[in-house]
Amino acid sequence: MVCALASACCFGTASVLQAIAARAVDTGSGSGVDPVLLLRALRQWRYGAGLALDGLGFLLQIAALRSIPLYAVGASLAASLAVTAVVAAWLLDARLTAAEWAAVATVCAGLAMIALASGAQGQRAGPAALHWSLLGAVLVVLLAGALAGRLADRPRALLLGLGAGAGFGVVEVAVRLIDSLAVPRVFGNPALYALALGGAAGFLLLTSALQRGSVTVATAGMVLAETAGPAVVGIVWLGDRPRDGLQWLAVAGFVAAVAGALALTRFGDAAAEGSRQP
Repeated sequence: MVCALASACCFGTASVLQAIAARAVDTGSGSGVDPVLLLRALRQWRYGAGLALDGLGFLLQIAALRSIPLYAVGASLAASLAVTAVVAAWLLDARLTAAEWAAVATVCAGLAMIALASGAQGQRAGPAALHWSLLGAVLVVLLAGALAGRLADRPRALLLGLGAGAGFGVVEVAVRLIDSLAVPRVFGNPALYALALGGAAGFLLLTSALQRGSVTVATAGMVLAETAGPAVVGIVWLGDRPRDGLQWLAVAGFVAAVAGALALTRFGDAAAEGSRQP
């Protein structure tokens, strides 16, 4: 759980830096997915610093995914929005209201409940079809991103956010499905390629979402897709379970953590506004 929380701190801080950098570059094409946008954003030092934090956060996330249930990791990653809120308040003078401080406290309380209720990580390998379905999910994510370019700003931002969250969710599940790093076995596992493609698709769609439309809407979509999908997969196919008698506490904690995170999504827009200040 410590690794999951440390990962959330890295991702939350990176989000502020990347939102500032993404809004500082030229818009480019009107497409929902613009690969050149990512290259332009990489020229911004803040985006590079954000990527470095994302890399560290990913390593910590892998450690967490190998030791605790997916629903616990997902809720912890949703808490990165609480970190984003605090960092935005510090770096961008974005004032937190009493209700938003209460949302931060709700996220923390939800994580505490999950920590108390979490049981051992499920030991099921999952059906073989699940490995291949992750690759199919990545293709759907990329298709959704391409279609988003034809939509108005608000639905486009939501679709890009959902797609980014789904891509990152594929990464979470894929880490659990890679049961061996031995060569050549690991290269025959479709989950390895789903991990790489899902992460790339998530970054691409998230960068496009941060640059176009409402970052708040996009972030909300990302949180919902990134937490709910892997949690369901972990419970249904991988055997993740809360402690006996504490299922209600795990559910309450998960709902509280995600709801509190969603209440803080406006801080993606706060970061974007900060990028336009002199």
